[in-house]
Order: sequence, then structure tokens, then C-alpha cells
Amino acid sequence: MVFTAGNHGEGIRSDCFVSLEITSQGGISIDLKSKVDVLYGQSIIELCHKVMVFFDINNARLCLNDQGALPFTLAARLEAAVKLAVNTPKEFLLPVIPQNNYPTTRDKDRITRLYLPGNNPKLMINAGIYGSDGIILDLEDSVPPEKKSEARYLVRNALRSVDFYGAERMVRINQLPVGLNDLGFCVAHGVHLILIPKCESGSEVIAVNRKISGLLGHENKDIHLMPIIESAKGIMSAYEIAASCNNVVAMAIGLEDYTADIGTPRTLDGKETFFARSMVVNAAVAAGIQPIDSVFSEIDNMEAMAINVAESKSLGFVGMGCIHPRQIRIIHEQFLPGEVEISKAKKIVAAFIRAEKEGSAVVALDSKMIDPPVVKRALSIINLAVKSGKIPENWREAYE
Repeated sequence: MVFTAGNHGEGIRSDCFVSLEITSQGGISIDLKSKVDVLYGQSIIELCHKVMVFFDINNARLCLNDQGALPFTLAARLEAAVKLAVNTPKEFLLPVIPQNNYPTTRDKDRITRLYLPGNNPKLMINAGIYGSDGIILDLEDSVPPEKKSEARYLVRNALRSVDFYGAERMVRINQLPVGLNDLGFCVAHGVHLILIPKCESGSEVIAVNRKISGLLGHENKDIHLMPIIESAKGIMSAYEIAASCNNVVAMAIGLEDYTADIGTPRTLDGKETFFARSMVVNAAVAAGIQPIDSVFSEIDNMEAMAINVAESKSLGFVGMGCIHPRQIRIIHEQFLPGEVEISKAKKIVAAFIRAEKEGSAVVALDSKMIDPPVVKRALSIINLAVKSGKIPENWREAYE
């Protein structure tokens, strides 16, 4: 019986297709067809032998059609084929590259998150250069059902081997309960945040967190969670979901599935989603986490997207999903504070600083009282402006 993994055909780049047949004798026979055979053919064959030996396969016919796949992809495709042929718990793990040895934080900016299909290595290789705050390796909707199993190996290897250039490393697992099986392919391999799709209850979030803790062997304190609400039932449970677990740092809404669930087409003006988006914002803020808006699916309509992003910010969202790198810049520009916002925030924070120095419990600006939530919001704007380089860190000196 022949077992296969990977992709082949016209338009396939940075990937390979593996077919493996276990035999009773003859040793390891490798038939390699590669566009980079002259430069890397020998190293590819050596990797194939290494994987076969690791999984205790002594006799097999292996055919590999390579379209410039990097080692992390080759190893993932080989292992996926092996796991179809042999029942083994062993994992062939490549070293974690030092560039990815950085942590994340609960309050990290998540203005943009870029979705990448979990079974397409070509899109993963240079995704970090586009400047998205987070990169999502997706195991859910962007992966065909017949490819989900092998995509897990590719996502795991990408977490260990792809340079994400400082972006938060995210994985969107499949809808529960299947998604619980995805966690073993990312929890111990450098993932920062798990997205839980089609979430409808706090118990689902708790189940994910418990599974993570079980895989880690201790209480999960480092891997963050972002539930995605995509149904009417989920919307009505928004606060329960947002407050279900200490590891939840953000909550997103998925409008394509939500509008399908309520039986209405999604429109550009978004009237049909106003209630749901407002519910998510209010639930997230009440729970002390970040509200994140849905993706904008019309990648060629930049004007409409800019309007959509501006509305998203006006509703209280602090970020959006991206399905194409060209969307990243527009989202960042719209969500970052403008000059008027920054100027007003500076005055509020400066008034707060003066009140503190004077020992006053009352903060006033232009004869108007300033409440603590207003100061908190102003501080958030200032911090974002400093992080983005719009104002210098020593901006306060002008007010002292």
C-alpha cells in the first residue's frame, strides 16, 4: 500500500509530494525529482534516510517530487506519510531556531493578525517581514478536510523552524472536540497564542486550557487564548466566554460564519453585524481583555476596507484579522492614534501627572473634571503612540 502526503501540481512552490511504500526487503530506495537537485539533491536524500532510520523503517520505496521545499517542509511531509504507514508515537523534531526565542505578553498590541493556511508552506516562509503583530498558522477553515492531519506536522515544524520576525506566533485549532487533538502539535513547540474557533461557551475555553496544562505537565501560565465567536449562541454567551479563564487575553468575532448563522448576507455597511460586534466589544472590555474584529474579505477593495476599519475602531475594537499582507498597513494606520487623539491624550495625562505631584485626588483639565477611565484611555493612546514611534518616550518633558 502506498501512503502519500504533501502537494504537487501546477503552481506548487516551496512544497513537495511524498509517496511511501513499506516493503519486506531491498533496503531504502529513494526516487527524487527536484527542481533544486543540483544544489540540494544529496542533502534531501540524506534527510530522507535520516527520517526513515529515526522511525525504524529499514525497507521502503520512497518517491519524492520536490518543488523547492525547505527542510522543515520536507521533514513534515515525510513524517506525515510515515505516520500513515506505521503506528508510532515518535516525533521527528528539527531544532528550534534561536530567532524565535522570544516571549509574548498579555497586553501585547494585537492590531493585526495575519491568517496563513496551515498546509501551504510557501506562504509561511516570509510572512514575518510584512509587520503583522501576529501570524496565525491555521488548521481550521483554510485547510481541506483531507489535508488537516498532515497540516499539523507542517504547522508544528513551522513553529520551530520559520523566522517570524518578532510576530506573536498563533495557531487556530479546529472546532472542538477535534481541535483538542491539534494542541499536541503546537503546545510544546513555541506557540504563543491559541485561537479557539466557533466558540459558544466558557466550558470550551476551559477544556482547551486544561488540555494545554496536561500537555505541559503543569498549570498553563504562558500560552494565551483567543476565543472566536461565530454564531448567535456564541454572541449571547460572550461575557461568559471572555471571563472563563485567566489565560484569555483577547476575544474575536468571525462575521462570515455569524451572518450565515443568522441567515443574512454580509454587507459593506455592516448593519446586520452591529449588535454582535457591540456585544463582543462590551463583553471583552468588561472582562478586561482585548476585543478583536473580524477579517475584511474583499482584498481588492482598499477604500471599502479603510471605511470598515475606521468603523471597527469607532465601535471599540483594538485590532482586526487580515487575510492578505496588503491589508496590514491600512489596519495599522487606521487603528494607531491620530494627531488630534494624541494631543488630547497628552493634555489629559499631563493634567493627571500634575494632580499626582500636587497630592490632589481631583484631576481637571480646562475646568472640567477628568474621570479615571478617561485617564486610563489617554494613557493607552500615549503608550500606543510611543510604541509606534509617533511620539518620543520623553514627551512628558515638554509638560514639566
